Amino acid sequence: MGLALAAAFPVRAATDMAALSLEQLMEITVVGASKYEQKQSEVAAAVSVITREEIRTFGWRTLAEALTSLPGVHSTYDRQYTYLGTRGLSQPGDLNLRVLVTINGNRVNEASYDSATLGREFLLDLDLIERIEYIPGPGGAVYGQNALFGVVNVVTRDGADIDGTEMVAAVQSPQRLREGRVSVGRRLDSGLDLLVSASGLRARGENRFYDFGDVDDLGVNVAGVATDMDGERDKEFFTRMTKGPWSFELIHGDRRKDDPTALAGSDPLVPNQFIRDRYLLTQAQYQGQLADPSLELLARVFWSEYRYHSEAPYWGNWYLFTGATSSRGGELRLLSTALPAHKLMVGVELQDNQRQDMGREWLGYEDERYLFPNSGWRAGVYVQDEWRMSPTLAATLGLRVDRNSVNGTQSSPRAALIWQATPASTLKAMVGRAHRAPNAAERSWDFSNEDVPTLLPAVDSEVIDTRELVFDHRMAPDLSLRGALYQWTLKDLIVWDKNTWQWVSGPRMKASGLELSANKTWDWGGRLRASLSRQQARFAHGVGLANSPNWLGKLHFSTPLPAAGLRLGYEWQLESARRAASGERVSGHGLSNLHLVAERWAPGVSVSLGIHNLFDKAYSQPVSDGGWVPIQSQDGRSVRLKMELRF
Repeated sequence: MGLALAAAFPVRAATDMAALSLEQLMEITVVGASKYEQKQSEVAAAVSVITREEIRTFGWRTLAEALTSLPGVHSTYDRQYTYLGTRGLSQPGDLNLRVLVTINGNRVNEASYDSATLGREFLLDLDLIERIEYIPGPGGAVYGQNALFGVVNVVTRDGADIDGTEMVAAVQSPQRLREGRVSVGRRLDSGLDLLVSASGLRARGENRFYDFGDVDDLGVNVAGVATDMDGERDKEFFTRMTKGPWSFELIHGDRRKDDPTALAGSDPLVPNQFIRDRYLLTQAQYQGQLADPSLELLARVFWSEYRYHSEAPYWGNWYLFTGATSSRGGELRLLSTALPAHKLMVGVELQDNQRQDMGREWLGYEDERYLFPNSGWRAGVYVQDEWRMSPTLAATLGLRVDRNSVNGTQSSPRAALIWQATPASTLKAMVGRAHRAPNAAERSWDFSNEDVPTLLPAVDSEVIDTRELVFDHRMAPDLSLRGALYQWTLKDLIVWDKNTWQWVSGPRMKASGLELSANKTWDWGGRLRASLSRQQARFAHGVGLANSPNWLGKLHFSTPLPAAGLRLGYEWQLESARRAASGERVSGHGLSNLHLVAERWAPGVSVSLGIHNLFDKAYSQPVSDGGWVPIQSQDGRSVRLKMELRF
């Protein structure tokens, strides 16, 4: 359909970023791989960059939707949170513990649950993103905790890019959703760059039918329509100031989501069950050259707060569940280019988790309140050398050593060899290790003495070892191909034991996979991205992982429609069948999304129309087995209309 429309209208050379040539797209630098700027060909990973114009062209509404456009990535939504699957692993309900998400290099994963937000719970409006950097594979050699399967670094826009005021309003049906944003940005004559933005969202959600089965084991199924139980409210605030080498930013997110599915095994079809997540994330940073121009210093301090609040009924009694996290820390990093052919980085990072508290309360009963206080710290020292061995051969050698208050010291090494075989071909060979210590929520308590519960010894850290080969080849100035072959082994996976009601170290996992992708651009502004991924992830005893599709296919096509003043974005995504945590088979599916953007109909006005699940495909996804419904149906066709005013 997109090709037919493109042929129907006379084409002209486009001038915006959506029509950048392939060579220009490849010149976009990456910061998240090594904490300093690198060309994509120099990064020791199969790195991908999603630009702001791609987000606008395809109308992605969440960070997860943007990331699932990439090879080897899929997502799952359980009507509370969105979970990311990477290279075969997506444990239902795991809160994205094994992917590190950062905003301008500042860690988003909070310290109590290790959770990374990716859906509407992400604490930044997607309109404020300049680019998304996705670095698959272990990133522990630079980042330490959580970077087992990849690092997602979100780079925000600056005030000069907005240069005025942006006002946005959008509606979406049938979710009965309304949202808005106001952003003000400018670079002042003094050199101070300032951006301030506030966003809000409110949705009533859909009234859906659920069959919860025999809840009370009395031979009677509980089923019905969850009416007005899928609502959502979200408020976000973002400010960023930069002047020369100095920068400061503050991000606040407050999201409440109603629970229509009784996901944690609470009483089904009872209204007013909800979860609420509040984040506060700040950092102040200096990054600039010292007196010696071959030395660059990065120094930053950060502070974060996270509050969790949930209310749900069990056997007719209402319970309150809370979590409170307060963290502060700092990082120092030196980058030296003094030695010929070497780029040497040395750094130290400290984080003090003053609060990692969790609580449970039977509402209305003073003697049924339990507070599980906790605190901790972690420290890491890292070093990396990017060594140019010859004009065509380079090596990256890195090591990070982390120590924490939970279970001692862990090391995360990595090594990569990058060979520029021809001007158009690059081969990367990489090995690496990363780890994750058990978080505060995975520390089990001994209730044998109910008056004074005690904390049990920690389980072992998870450790992943990865090997990978990546081959990039430029077939033509406007066509590039990539192949990535990988193998990973994860040991001591932390899992919940239903028999002992404790967290334990589970069996070893192994996976191998192949990712093939192509990127094609045309001088008239068209672009085609396509990928096919084959992945097989299993436990050591041979059983396949839950929520792990063997095949993923992606196709993204965009083109200008000059005669209509539009730009069209069409995406198609295929996911093969997978297994739910309960053992049931979940059928595969293919989804189509269509998005049209009009930016030239009137000066300073942009209008877009997005249709998600274009052909109203009925499909389901596996979720955590802690609730009544291990497989949940997903949304059908939805339509979103958005208008943006810039002045």
